[in-house]
Amino acid sequence: MKKYSIVRMGSEYIVQVGETSILRVSSRREAAKLVTDAAGLLQQEPTPLVDQHPSIERDVRVIPDPAKVS
Repeated sequence: MKKYSIVRMGSEYIVQVGETSILRVSSRREAAKLVTDAAGLLQQEPTPLVDQHPSIERDVRVIPDPAKVS
């Protein structure tokens, strides 16, 4: 896991990953909760795909431009 930090700047808190600022929030509690949630999501295994085919088919026909049709 990357190193997260929370830095206070004025009345706001900046969440940083390494040297990069990624999020600005108004409370330290909110910043800490978001960092905890993000770390938990990064540790989860991805959900396997159930079906390779979409349940809704798309119509991919191209409609010609009326100005170019003679």
